[in-house]
Amino acid sequence: MKKYAYIGCLGFIGVITTEFGVIGILPQIATHYEISIDRAGLLLSAFALIIALTGPFMTLLASGFDRKKVMLLSILLFVITGVISSFSPPFWLLMLVRIFPAFLQPVYIATALSVAVSQGDKKNENELMSIVFSGVAMAMVTTVPFATYIASLFTWEYSFYIQSAISIIAFIAIVTVLPPMPVKEKKSYGSQLKILRKPTFMVSTAMNFFMIAAWFSTYSYFADYLNKAKNMDHTMVSYMMFVFGGIGVFANWVAGKMLDKSITKTTAFFLSGTILIPVLLHFSGGNTIATIVIIGIWGFLYSPSFLNASTYMILLHLNLWNLPTVWPPPLGILESL
Repeated sequence: MKKYAYIGCLGFIGVITTEFGVIGILPQIATHYEISIDRAGLLLSAFALIIALTGPFMTLLASGFDRKKVMLLSILLFVITGVISSFSPPFWLLMLVRIFPAFLQPVYIATALSVAVSQGDKKNENELMSIVFSGVAMAMVTTVPFATYIASLFTWEYSFYIQSAISIIAFIAIVTVLPPMPVKEKKSYGSQLKILRKPTFMVSTAMNFFMIAAWFSTYSYFADYLNKAKNMDHTMVSYMMFVFGGIGVFANWVAGKMLDKSITKTTAFFLSGTILIPVLLHFSGGNTIATIVIIGIWGFLYSPSFLNASTYMILLHLNLWNLPTVWPPPLGILESL
């Protein structure tokens, strides 16, 4: 049923908004707590590090529990941490509540994909998974820049209000629409861990790690860079995030077409942006028009790289949930996104 995939997509929007929404308000957070932007950036890097270190193992541990309860627990944690963050607690507590939901982010993604696929026809698996993953693109072009824009009008705490509200809506949808989904046949942990010994999986994981690290070393400080180096105010930054995300949606479609012809060449093409974008931004100087054009190119080259990495990791998620897998991942997922 597609409605289950759309519910997964809605929750994904909340998850991505929470993860990336902090990027647009890092300068305000640094000012509020009177800390350096590097220290404020830990709110994002710590979140990502927890996912990288614990994602496969948390997914493994959760694979035997009722999927509805797992999704509810994951989203509820995002709601609670968003509410606490909106009260501008001490920085150490803000950091702590940012870390907690990171443990369950990959668990939610795996569960949402599992629910979407298991409740639909086998021939529609790619379409159902693409619906769930479309939450990434939708968040990047709607809720993330919107949360940044609201924060620019009021205070940074309002960004967390937006994040919490989206997660609450997803929580209500899961409660009211999804039926109980206990796992009928649980695979042993040993059999599931076998995927970690597959050379292809290990190579793709290493590639994903370095690719995302390269992109996030610049994107994590998107707002602060535009504030200080390009003299853009917080409202203008929110517009730039909208441009970035909007072009990223189009880029995902283009990347899907390109991947049909060559995965290696397409990945290399989009990775070239990790070198090209910093150089272009440096030479754009104070020219606002040039900066806007470069941000558009940045969004075009960045967004498919994240999608490509996420799609490769679907193999691990589907393996842990005992669902059909193929290698390489179905390119229809990429194209339909």
